[in-house]
Amino acid sequence: MKNSETPQQAGIAVPVQVTAEGRTRHEVARLLLEEGPMTAAVVADRLGISPTAVRRHLDALVADGEADTRDAPRRGPRGRGRPAKLFLLTEQGRARFGHAYDDLAVSAIRFLAEHAGEDAVRAFAQARVAKLVEPHKAQVTAPVGAAQRAEALADALTKEGYAASTRRVGTGEQLCQHHCPVAHVAAEFPQLCEAETEAFAHLLGIHVQRLATIARGDAACTTHVPAESPQGQLAEKPSKTPDGGNE
Repeated sequence: MKNSETPQQAGIAVPVQVTAEGRTRHEVARLLLEEGPMTAAVVADRLGISPTAVRRHLDALVADGEADTRDAPRRGPRGRGRPAKLFLLTEQGRARFGHAYDDLAVSAIRFLAEHAGEDAVRAFAQARVAKLVEPHKAQVTAPVGAAQRAEALADALTKEGYAASTRRVGTGEQLCQHHCPVAHVAAEFPQLCEAETEAFAHLLGIHVQRLATIARGDAACTTHVPAESPQGQLAEKPSKTPDGGNE
């Protein structure tokens, strides 16, 4: 075999373990895609392989630009030692799973925008998110406090494939969606993100602020949910009357 040739070009069979390595790495990446950031120990437990092997695959994904790391939030009193490290996929890592359906969706929404206008795109975005959250409305609106509603919404979004979680930050909660199935589409049509934010505010009964989105290249879609209003009540949005005015 010449120095410039790969084993495949030289007609040499690639060992089976190389293929197995690739399959395992793909499963590691898929777990991060579907369930969001997690530690190497959790990945090892979920896939039933050794922590050493998982660490090797995670390090390879990071080296290839397909994964990144961040410190895990601390639970309870601050202890000694470095915080655990969470691994999450980058946009490059998500791309390994393909964007064929995303490309079709983008083409369809472009057609809608060209032939029916921006209002039609906005209406589509609102209908889509309504269909997403409606089955979970009772679960999310049952709790009284904003924090409890945010946690219920995170559970609902996780069931829908968004790998969501909440954490206490300053004067409220941060709702984090670690995966977005429509990020590639939302990068061109932010109306999807806007409609989602509006739906969250309606469900939670309080004004929320979108801080970051995967569609814009951030690691997660992050929404700030403020604490309850000064009166101690959730700030319900006034409903619209048929003529467009507030009740």
